[in-house]
Amino acid sequence: MTRIGDSLEGKTVLITQSESFMGPVLSRTFAEHGATVVSDPAPLLAPTAPAELVARTGTVDVLIANLAVPAPNTAAKDVSDDEWRTVFAHLVDPLPRLVRAVLPQMMERKAGKIVVMGSASALRGMPRYSTYCAARGAQVSYVQAVGAEVAKHNIQVNLIAQNFVDNPTYFPPEIQALDAFKARLAREVPAGRLGTPEEDALFTVFLASSEVNFFVGQAIPFSGGWAV
Repeated sequence: MTRIGDSLEGKTVLITQSESFMGPVLSRTFAEHGATVVSDPAPLLAPTAPAELVARTGTVDVLIANLAVPAPNTAAKDVSDDEWRTVFAHLVDPLPRLVRAVLPQMMERKAGKIVVMGSASALRGMPRYSTYCAARGAQVSYVQAVGAEVAKHNIQVNLIAQNFVDNPTYFPPEIQALDAFKARLAREVPAGRLGTPEEDALFTVFLASSEVNFFVGQAIPFSGGWAV
């Protein structure tokens, strides 16, 4: 009996910023499903870095665009050009460069998966986080457009719009220990808890598997009901 994820056996999965955000658990989970995992910790800020990474990797069956930067907490009237440029340089600029680098080989094979580890902040406004929300929103629009464009080549491009998932970048232990955070979790998240890294990683495996091919250009909320 075929199980979701069995098709990853022997496939090459490229995971960016592998030591941040969801990188560690993604690397581990894809390896557990038999994939050859290429994990790169760099933030890919240089314009040529994404293409160079793909060239070093060679065949890329699955691209996991795991892009992260701490979210600035700034009133909209105080957002500086430097803040705006820094966040977009980390979260937005590397994405089309990565996709441009992998698409030719995926189109030639008529097969490929691209999953962006995004944020539900693109789907629900967060006061004082306008820069971060805008950058994550740009990711969503890009995925929707590219996903619709390349679906005819049997390439599926999707985004996991997550929030309130346990990870070292946005919800480290010191944040989780705060009474104010516990109160916010109870107040805003219908599930009443943080999602586990393993749940998130297994959902990513699902989207990256060849058994699942009908998600096209979608931003799928994964936030315990915080965003729908």
